[in-house]
Formats: sequence, structure tokens, C-alpha cells
Amino acid sequence: MERKYVAEPYKIKVVEPIAVTTQEQREKFIRDAGYNTFLLNSEEVYIDLLTDSGTTAMSDNQWAGMMQGDESYAGSKNFHNLQKAVKDLYGFKHTVPTHQGRGAENLLSQIMIQEGDVIPGNMYFTTTRAHQELNGATFRDVIIDEAHDSTYDHPFKGNVDLEKFQALIDEVGADYIPYICLAVTVNLAGGQPVSMENMKAVSNVSKKHNIKVMFDATRCVENAYFIKEREEGYADKTIAEILHEMMSYADGCTMSGKKDTLVNIGGFLALNDDELYQKATELVVVYEGMPSYGGMAGRDMEAMARGMYEAVDYNYIHHRVSQCQYLGDRLEEAGVPIVKPVGGHAVFLDAKKFYDHIPQDEFPAQTLAAQIYLESGVRSMERGIVSAGRDDDGNHYYPELELVRLTIPRRVYTYAHMDVVADSIIDLYNERAGVEGLKMVYESPVLRFFTARFEPLE
Repeated sequence: MERKYVAEPYKIKVVEPIAVTTQEQREKFIRDAGYNTFLLNSEEVYIDLLTDSGTTAMSDNQWAGMMQGDESYAGSKNFHNLQKAVKDLYGFKHTVPTHQGRGAENLLSQIMIQEGDVIPGNMYFTTTRAHQELNGATFRDVIIDEAHDSTYDHPFKGNVDLEKFQALIDEVGADYIPYICLAVTVNLAGGQPVSMENMKAVSNVSKKHNIKVMFDATRCVENAYFIKEREEGYADKTIAEILHEMMSYADGCTMSGKKDTLVNIGGFLALNDDELYQKATELVVVYEGMPSYGGMAGRDMEAMARGMYEAVDYNYIHHRVSQCQYLGDRLEEAGVPIVKPVGGHAVFLDAKKFYDHIPQDEFPAQTLAAQIYLESGVRSMERGIVSAGRDDDGNHYYPELELVRLTIPRRVYTYAHMDVVADSIIDLYNERAGVEGLKMVYESPVLRFFTARFEPLE
């Protein structure tokens, strides 16, 4: 069958050798790692789809900017360049650099949350919810029901259910909801976007009740691309124009620069409110560094500023999303159960359906991630019951979605690599009967998926 794909809008200037391992070696490596792909060493991995966070291949323009790093302790020119990029593209008045996205989440949670508050969001994200809970808040999911169904093909599965949002306000009172955390796109739903219409509606409801809107803007460029492709009235607008309108419906955002700003480290908190900005600058000195560099070197701020402009180039983002779609199409054609529609940064395998004979508390997604590595040396990530963690009583959360994420780094792999991934997973799916689950033998109390260890069931 002839396959058509969007060719790379770049040429390769530098190459990095990657490991080619044997089945026997991989059996030892994954056993030593406690069947947790996070604990594998990079030199043991052939194609690394663990994450798209910090794994971007930077451009020659960004590397050139690194050589212009101003490492002044205060007032770095690179900070002013980053601040200008945030204002130009996102429209926010203030920028507080952080070492990465969770640094921004920490600042936002500390300056806005009081004990007993409730934070609504369109599905949880691991570190975001952890910071909210550590500061005394309770997370409440207000995403549309369709987001919890991997088979439902909805163009904007990341949308907030406005009735759920209003019902939560009526239940707890607006005074106990300092902000709604709106992710664009929604990672744990499969990289699903939010429509511009929904963002506008969320903003209107929030303003009515004096609730702020804070975006998790980590993959906002991908969200803007989906709006251009799927939402009426935006086909002729540029990615930059769509992005700017998106951000106009928020009071601020957290950003992990390791994704859509195309760098290997860094992040920021962007705000419009002067008082909140003042509080953030007081805390950033404690946790990160001076307000003009936060947790970043000057050279990294320069690379981020340049990457932000590169990211809104249509040819770049069109190829990026199309590569994800190509992998998803290959798997779906072979009958492999995936989350539909395919998102902008990854293909998500539905482990509940892939291994429908493995109960959720025997960790089917963790099992599948380990099996993929054993089969081909491809590293992926569990996004299911292990990632969801436990409640205050020590019981597992049981998310509806039990997924394995095949996350595609930006500007790193070719379609030939995607074919290797697809072929290995299709083979695993055809031989899925008889595979047994895992038992957890170690877990940390917070964000356990990073360091948990497992053993095969007897």
C-alpha cells in the first residue's frame, strides 16, 4: 500500500548514534529497571518515545543564540528577548522564568491557592495536580465526558463541560475557586485540543464569578494548529494569530518550555495581574533565582525566545502533527486500539483493550510499555493507574483511560523510525494472548510513576 506523508521541512545537519540492542540484552535491562521504562538508561534505548519534554532537536538559529547568552545575574538581555517573545506571541504583560514547567506550577499554586480551595480542570495532569494538592487544594475534573472514551472521535475532546463547571461553582462557591486550570492541549486525554469557542465560554463563565483562567500552555501551538484545521472561521488565520486569540481568554499561563518552545530545558509563568506578578517575583527568588532569570541560564532564555517564533511556523507544526497522525494511521489500520482522534504530540495505545485479559490493578499499561521495549527497544510511557496514584486513604485511583503514550520528539525522528515502532506494536498486538500483568514492589508517595518498580506476576 502506498503511503503519503508530509516531508520534513528541515534538513539534517548533525546526527547522533543510537543504540541497537539484542532481545537478551533488553530482557536484562528492563528487569534491572524494575519494568519501569523511566528507569532505563538512554544508551539502552533504540527509539526513545518516552516523552517530547526536552527532547527537541534545536535549530541552527537557536544554537547560534546560545552563543549570545548574557549570563548577568540581573537584567540579562536574553530575559528581555524572552519577555518580548511572550508579549508578541501570547500577549501577557509579565514573564517569570523558571527551570521548567513544574517550577511555574509551584509558583502559581503557592500564590493563588489557600487550604480548602478547589481547582477545576479539563482532566488532571500529574505534576499540576500534585502542586495543587500539596498546597491544600482539591482537583475536580470538568472535562467533557467524551474525553474519557478512547473510541469517541470528537474534534475537541479537551473542552470543558460548562455545565460541570457551573455545577461545581454552585456546589462549593466561587470564593473557593481561585482559578480554573485549562490545559491546551490535554495530555492525559490523548493530546486533545480545546476549541476557541470553548475557551471563550470558559472565560465568560469565569469572569461572571470572579474566577481567573490559567492555561497550562505547554502544547498551545499544537492546540492552535487543531483550531486552524478543525474549527470554523480559522482556516485562513495564521498559527500566531490563533495563538494570540487563545491567550486573550486567559489571565496567565504556566509553560514548560521543553515542549512547544522547542528547547531542552526551561519554562515560565506568564501573568497579566500586577499583584500576582509581584507575589511570583518574591517566591521565584526563593525557589528558582532572580526574577530576570528564574531557573534559567541566559543562553537558554535566548534559545527559548527564538524557538517560540519558530514554533508558530505553519510548515513546522503541520509536519509535527502529521508525523503523529502517520503513526496513528498505521496502528489503526492494523486494528491496534488507540485513542481517537490522534493528538498533536503522541499516539496513545488503549492498554485496557490491548490487554483486555489483564485487570487494571495488574497494570496493563505498565505491562504494555515493558513489552514494547522488550520487543523492539522502543521506550514509551505508562499513562494509567500508575500515573494516577492513590487517594488520601491509600487506594488506587482508577482512571477510565489506561494508556501507553508513544510520544514523538520534535524534529528528531524520521518516518522510517515510525515504521519500526508501528511494526513492533502490531506484532505485539497479534501475539497479545497469554501476556501476564505485573505487581508493584516499590512506589514513592508522590508521583510514583517516575520511580516505581515492578515484577512479573508468578
